[in-house]
Amino acid sequence: MAKVIWSPDALEDLEAIADYISRDSPARAAVFVDRLLDAGDRLAKFPRLGRVIPEISDPNSREMIFGAYRVMYQIEGDAAIIASLVHGARQWPPV
Repeated sequence: MAKVIWSPDALEDLEAIADYISRDSPARAAVFVDRLLDAGDRLAKFPRLGRVIPEISDPNSREMIFGAYRVMYQIEGDAAIIASLVHGARQWPPV
């Protein structure tokens, strides 16, 4: 079983997304965060669950799609490190 680690950047992304959603509905923001955290926890059992990030083409750099967001993570040894959350409409990598 892999260890799931949220990077500080990913946690900041999550907080910013929750703040944005909570402008309209704090309850929806809480549900979104809970479901996203649950999705991240699935990486403990299935670290290769997501697809390889097309822009990187490294088999250890992967992403899961969660709603409109790309949950980008790196597999390092027995850990899945969630690096960032990027809205699918945003340019990535940033130019």
